[in-house]
Amino acid sequence: MEPNNYQPSAIEAKWQQIWDDGNVDRTDNTSTKPKFYVLSMFPYPSGNLHMGHVRNYVIPDVIARQKRMQGYRVLHPMGWDAFGLPAENAAIERGIHPATWTYQNIAHMRGQLKKLGLSIDWNLELATCSPKYYRWTQWIFLKFYQAGLAYQKDGMVNWDPIDLTVLANEQVDGEGRSWRSGALVEKKALRQWYFKITDYAEQLLTDLDQLKGWPEKVRLMQANWIGKSIGADLEFPIVGSSEKITVFTTRPDTVYGVSYIVLAPEHPLTAKVTTSDQKAAVDTFIAEVKRQSEIDRTAEDKPKRGVATGAMAVNPFTGAEVPIWIADYVLYEYGTGAVMGVPAHDVRDFKFAQQYQLPITQVIAPSNQEIAEPLTAAYTEPGTIVNSSQFDGLDSVAAKTAILDYAEQKGYGRSKVQYKLRDWLISRQRYWGTPIPMIHCPKCGVVPVPESDLPVELPEDIAFTGKGGNPLASLESWVNVPCPSCGTPAKRETDTMDTFVDSSWYYLRYPDATNDDRIFNTDLTNNWLPVNQYVGGVEHAVLHLLYARFFTKVIRDFGGEDGGKTKFLNFDEPFTQLLTQGMVQAITYTNPRTEKAIPVASIADLEHPTDPATGDALKVSFEKMSKSKYNGVDPENVLAKYGADTARMFILFKAPPEKDLEWDDADIEGQFRFVNRLWKLVTGSTSLTPQASSELSKSEKDLRRSIHIAIQAITEDLDGEYQFNTAVSELMKLSNALTDSDCKNSPVYAEGITTLLLLLAPFAPHLAAELWQIVGHSDSVHNQIWPQLDETALVADEITLVIQIMGKTRGTIQVPTNSDRAALETYAKESAIFQKYADGKEVKKVIVVPGKLVNFIIA
Repeated sequence: MEPNNYQPSAIEAKWQQIWDDGNVDRTDNTSTKPKFYVLSMFPYPSGNLHMGHVRNYVIPDVIARQKRMQGYRVLHPMGWDAFGLPAENAAIERGIHPATWTYQNIAHMRGQLKKLGLSIDWNLELATCSPKYYRWTQWIFLKFYQAGLAYQKDGMVNWDPIDLTVLANEQVDGEGRSWRSGALVEKKALRQWYFKITDYAEQLLTDLDQLKGWPEKVRLMQANWIGKSIGADLEFPIVGSSEKITVFTTRPDTVYGVSYIVLAPEHPLTAKVTTSDQKAAVDTFIAEVKRQSEIDRTAEDKPKRGVATGAMAVNPFTGAEVPIWIADYVLYEYGTGAVMGVPAHDVRDFKFAQQYQLPITQVIAPSNQEIAEPLTAAYTEPGTIVNSSQFDGLDSVAAKTAILDYAEQKGYGRSKVQYKLRDWLISRQRYWGTPIPMIHCPKCGVVPVPESDLPVELPEDIAFTGKGGNPLASLESWVNVPCPSCGTPAKRETDTMDTFVDSSWYYLRYPDATNDDRIFNTDLTNNWLPVNQYVGGVEHAVLHLLYARFFTKVIRDFGGEDGGKTKFLNFDEPFTQLLTQGMVQAITYTNPRTEKAIPVASIADLEHPTDPATGDALKVSFEKMSKSKYNGVDPENVLAKYGADTARMFILFKAPPEKDLEWDDADIEGQFRFVNRLWKLVTGSTSLTPQASSELSKSEKDLRRSIHIAIQAITEDLDGEYQFNTAVSELMKLSNALTDSDCKNSPVYAEGITTLLLLLAPFAPHLAAELWQIVGHSDSVHNQIWPQLDETALVADEITLVIQIMGKTRGTIQVPTNSDRAALETYAKESAIFQKYADGKEVKKVIVVPGKLVNFIIA
């Protein structure tokens, strides 16, 4: 057969149509095969795929395809995280409805994904903005409410002044800016809806131990975010008041060294305790603090500022009065909103006390050492208790328990476990989100919408101006409704849910995504879950992944359909294995003086790049692809020029999946050449009917060894650790072995071509399908059994023996594999190498390393 030119566009269109018409990737819920659920984090329908998307969806597709060939029934679905601010902003900018913009984008991106040849079951496609989906998001909310896990409260919230909405703490970046708009976040007092994630803090922490298949860095990030602390709540009476200030501390051993108390500026007691002569200073300070981000207030490298309230509190352990201050570094939302100042044993408190000339009393000393006064720095290590009444002389670690026991006996405080994790603020003051299914009645208070009335649908007759906050609040025809309990005129809740609520449970819906009668068939979901392999970006380590774990545990605890005797879900964690793929980066040209990125098209000399406007020499680096850096690569252009299979192979080969990938046009050209070589190799082959042979020649044995080395290596590369780059490398090695083979009419060569196509199938599905058909098969390559390793084929008849003279390698020879020491020495002595370098010389010693070398020590 004469090789034809490889035409990826025609081949890929052909097979995509065949797969689509045949519905070949439909999930089988009747099979008794073992299950494998592989899932990518679903995308936001922004309008176009980028190369990061390509990487994120090709990786799980390789896994899904190989698992099917290995005999698994596979669930590999796709959906759309379709609510959110960009759609509403697009509506404002373009004068169209957010739904129109969103569904147009979904249709376009679905078409782009199909061009990648992904083996996705599109029958299970879902979109979070569909009432058929968010009906069940609302149902979950009502269940949370019934369980006491959804509630409203007044509080200081993160306010995005550009998008005019509240943000959760996790949606504010390290610089105090909105994760979406980039605006500097403000603090604002609002009544908001929260999910009580803190009720599950301990489970979320301890169950991290179950997640052996997760990257350690992700588990650590979640543990740090949950932030468990074991300590005590201690109470400090306010002088002249019946109220007390409660302070959480992990260091009760230092309580005798308390020299001041600090309240958060937002603490309700601040206004109560501030004296009249300090009111002006306190009010001014509070106004300044409101303009600071939470990050600024708590940053270690920022100076800590405070103001005295003029009030005093009593240290109940010493009876001494200590001043009450407010300071920017204490946050009301964390702990009790108050801290005790122990400057002798806390670095931050020490600096604060020095700055404001507050007392510093040492109560822990290095063991067996005199107290060094005055302290020049905070002493934060363990030691011996001093200046602490009856506890003097105790080891400071033991003193924690002793002092806490004393506090509980005297009523000064109690032991407490505290978490850094705060309850999840889910209210958003925007239109394009899931409406919160609650009604505010002047008689009944807050009343849930009856389940039979779900979904509470978003109204379509909304004006999008970008001004005045939430447009839902101004639509009286939607807001005004009768109370479902008493019929009194009432008002709907106009806040919508954080879009992370929508994405916190979607993986549970996929096995039964078209069910209109209930959230899902629990038998189906329990059969498929947990997800065996989840793939997505590490940027979701705290946000999405923590919330998904929380939702899984809450929904598990809803109670089954037998009246609550059983759990709704029979698993504790949603994702068994987690792969966090790296970013796709490209060369970026930046003016280091202006920090502006320069489009490559405007640079005259790429060897010595300069800014065409200023003449400045440009900095060249690899950065994440983005429009603002002018370094993006359009997947559509790549597919049009090289085809999906080449793009897939390049993405997989260029870097290990967890590492960042540096895009290089030369490298994708190289991968295209390899794909073309595969095409020519297979289309130029004949006699492809593998059959047993009683006696194989040396070249046949060598080729068969190469075949089964490839089977072994690629199977291992796709088993758990997912080293796709080395797997593609093994495909190249096998291709080279077949190309160089001198036994092309042998059944072993036919076995090699067959094996090559089977191993290639998950990586380049269109190419493998076409070549499989060309070599004479009528059934699909993707329905074949994954190649099985024959370990006997790995055993070589001969080995390469290194011959050394005086420890210096002089050459190698081939010898039988089973040669013993004496035989190896004989082969070495009879070799031309020995004759050349040692003939006629006295051999004083022979060192034989079986299977490796013979070293002659000569006179």
